Amino acid sequence: MQTAVPLVTNDAVVLGILASILGFVFWSSSRADGFWKKFYTYVPALLLCYLVPAILNTLGIIDGSLSRLYPVARDYLLPSALVLLCIAIDFGAIVRLGPKAIIMFLTGTVGIMLGAVAAFEIMRVIHPETVAGETWRGMTTITGAWIGGGANQAAMKEVFEVDATLFGQFVAVDVLVANVWMAVVLFLAGRAQAFDRWTGADLSAINALKARIETYQAEHARMPTLTDVMVILAVGLGVTGLSHALTGPTVGWIASLPQEWRLQDYSLTSSFFWIVVFATTFGMLLSFTRARSLEGAGASTLGSAMLYFLVATIGMQMDLNALLDRPWLFVLGLIWICVHGGLLLLVAKLIRAPLFFMAVGSQANVGGAASAPVVASAFHPALAPVGVLLAVLGYALGTYCAYITGLVLRSLAT
Repeated sequence: MQTAVPLVTNDAVVLGILASILGFVFWSSSRADGFWKKFYTYVPALLLCYLVPAILNTLGIIDGSLSRLYPVARDYLLPSALVLLCIAIDFGAIVRLGPKAIIMFLTGTVGIMLGAVAAFEIMRVIHPETVAGETWRGMTTITGAWIGGGANQAAMKEVFEVDATLFGQFVAVDVLVANVWMAVVLFLAGRAQAFDRWTGADLSAINALKARIETYQAEHARMPTLTDVMVILAVGLGVTGLSHALTGPTVGWIASLPQEWRLQDYSLTSSFFWIVVFATTFGMLLSFTRARSLEGAGASTLGSAMLYFLVATIGMQMDLNALLDRPWLFVLGLIWICVHGGLLLLVAKLIRAPLFFMAVGSQANVGGAASAPVVASAFHPALAPVGVLLAVLGYALGTYCAYITGLVLRSLAT
């Protein structure tokens, strides 16, 4: 993790840098010919929006761990983006995507559990010191984080009594490996057609959903006025405010229920969980009202812009210098995530699942609701809600799957 003072500490300046990066990436990727046309043939624009801030963070120009931009983007821009992206969605078409999305999500969950065991055993052979002692306890926290999120991670810290120093080391592993994996997923998203040809995937349901959204956009498209933009912002930010307002009493009420019900195991006491649930639900409900006409004025475009700012703030959390602390722990994490990815590839080939289901199923586990819609929108903005719905399922499964994995790791370590 970074310890030196970064070159830029003012969040206003950092925001300007991120905005300039995003603006340049979108401008250059829109070039119809020349160097940039060839460059973006191989490098997805979304990947650059993520990696350039990560490089600045690693070089010490900015420090994502000191900035408040990521919490703001996560808590305010992400819910607003979800509302605006859901407005034009066809919920019935999402249902018609079929069971492969769920299968790939559950495969990702199993991959995290098996990956923990496999990584532990492999490291016991190639570098036993890495998994000696209490290391298995720290691994339970990553399992919770990668099948749900921070609330599940914190739950495992308490359940398995993880030492604060060990917990901090595994937080670094979690952040770096998860971000490297997200970069891989975003890179693959730019090669979805080749992947889908390899698996022989049936894209009819996904293409039908995208076509319905694009047809609706074309039929209702208009030049947005200032009034349109202000109404869109009012809906997005207003629903986000309502979601935050409802979250406090909801979490308070759930926390007052009998502890033996263990509702915290389902992340039902997590504020972020409820903010995402409320924002997505209200966005879905608005899609059945006249608010859907806002899509013609660019509601999903504005929502996508919010998501890209989130991507940039996620990217600036990655610090490759963290490898210097306990490098073998990162080897452990990389083996772990490779097992997860390998199992997803195998199952995708067997059931002929499209890359979209694999990528979103993986990120709904590893990244949760903060990044699953980002990956989904890399395929099409209309697909962002699919990532959210799967991530919410991850919150429910995370604590239990991590606990089971912890028990297995403990038996292996003793």
